[in-house]
Amino acid sequence: MATFKLNISDKKGRTITKEVKEKEAGPFLGLTVGAELDAALVGEAGKLKITGGSDKSGVPLRGDIHGGARKYILLSKGVGLRDAENGQRIRKLVRGNTITEEVYQLNCAFDGELKVEEKAAEGQEKEAAEKKA
Repeated sequence: MATFKLNISDKKGRTITKEVKEKEAGPFLGLTVGAELDAALVGEAGKLKITGGSDKSGVPLRGDIHGGARKYILLSKGVGLRDAENGQRIRKLVRGNTITEEVYQLNCAFDGELKVEEKAAEGQEKEAAEKKA
């Protein structure tokens, strides 16, 4: 079965990472980039929108390519291409918009406000203070 690493971000810019395995990952299979689903699957109340992702070797999901297969396409801008000069086009490898078992990471947008543990944030602040000293 599939295992996905979910990066869930809210409107305030906070992000949490959750890993879903086996039966919990089943509802994600077959969905496309841009699909909305219930956040109860990851223990939150609200809606999740799938905004992107990548497969096990880092190839990004692209919303305008149908299916779940990898394809080489000619890009001038957008997902899968960092920088191109004016008029330049580059052939890049991308994966289609359908979530399959080869997908490793999913990026999701949460419509509510995430509960981020304050203890973890305090620990990071202490580490940063120790590095400065």
